[in-house]
Amino acid sequence: MTVMTRPAKIARAARPVRDTRALVMSHMDPRVSKGGAEIAAFQLYEELRARPGYRPFFLSCAPGKLEARDGVVFGQPFGADNYVYTTRGFDHFIHSNPDGEMVGELTALLRELRPDVVHLHHYTNFGLEVLLTIRRALPDARIVVTLHEYLAICNHFGQMVKRGSFALCRKASPRDCHACFPERSPQDFFLRELFIKRFLRVVDHFVSPSAFLAQRYVDWGIPPERISVVENGVPDLDRRGTLPYPPLDRGVTVGFFGQISRLKGFNVLLDAAAQLDHEGDADIRIEVHGDYSSQPEDFQREVRERLAKTPPNLRYMGPYDNARVDTLMQGVHAVLVPSIWWENSPLVIQEALANRRPVICSDIGGMAEKVRDGLDGFHFQAGSGAALAALLRRLAADRSLLAGIQGTIAAPPGVADTTDALVAIYAG
Repeated sequence: MTVMTRPAKIARAARPVRDTRALVMSHMDPRVSKGGAEIAAFQLYEELRARPGYRPFFLSCAPGKLEARDGVVFGQPFGADNYVYTTRGFDHFIHSNPDGEMVGELTALLRELRPDVVHLHHYTNFGLEVLLTIRRALPDARIVVTLHEYLAICNHFGQMVKRGSFALCRKASPRDCHACFPERSPQDFFLRELFIKRFLRVVDHFVSPSAFLAQRYVDWGIPPERISVVENGVPDLDRRGTLPYPPLDRGVTVGFFGQISRLKGFNVLLDAAAQLDHEGDADIRIEVHGDYSSQPEDFQREVRERLAKTPPNLRYMGPYDNARVDTLMQGVHAVLVPSIWWENSPLVIQEALANRRPVICSDIGGMAEKVRDGLDGFHFQAGSGAALAALLRRLAADRSLLAGIQGTIAAPPGVADTTDALVAIYAG
């Protein structure tokens, strides 16, 4: 397993002798969806487009986001070199695409574009079969796949937590997966793994944004020499972190940014706020910036009920435009990432570090890997509101801990650094 994560360790790849044609594929289009994977894919496409010696193309999916045109499989609503596939259903159990037109139309597109490299930031919505279609249409092309979570391993949205309880899952097996999904037999899960691995064998190289996720896939069966760790880069590093660190004499303010859900640890955050209020800690304030409108109705109802009873130390700020995230983050003393699942490489951590704000995060998975305890931020026991409250009390009591960490926060890599590492992988 190759690790390429820090900018200082990434050498710029030599300029290609001729234009390298690269097709970047994303399971969603960032112009209609704002997930981290699609944003990373499009940033890669744009960086390649700005470099001499490369001719990139972008192919994305937009299920339910754009209206499909009759007789058109790949539309171009965003202009030349950009193609959008409006899917016609998907089997999320085995990640299979039932669209009978996909193979023929994709084959024709691939032969027209003639990419030397096809880089998939995900296979969802396209279907795993697309890997075999690419290999048959382009026998000499290099196929690269970036893994963003544990979907191939885990049927529970790829998050490796137990269904219902959300307890952490450390290893998948047909028997354990059947316990989570009793409607599926152990044999179903055995065949699911065989089906998925059959198509992943076509891939030349895998990319993982974290060593933790990479190791999970190595343990599952991907040969370590076929996977490299390359962090997703942060765009425009020079425009971030320009505001001074807020004064600490009036207390400590921490901020939560992103999607509000159970897995993101919102209940952990609320439990911590309630305990701090009960104990009379008036010097700690929590700001919540995020949206929960896409969550299941029962969770939305739970959030509304709990927000109606929030103590004065917690303020719900509502959804925010990502264009304002730098200013919002620079207005707090630390950024909270209390997720109760393993995570991989949360964009919010990269954004916080780019803005030179320490991260307070759960002590598991990609979060603990990205945030060095005591250097880039602070860890607390995952899932424990009491542990989070105790850590916040300690930081409020000794504010030099927050002030001093400004000198040790490591800057995340930029998009150019990540692209340098990826084009080295493209070259084989």
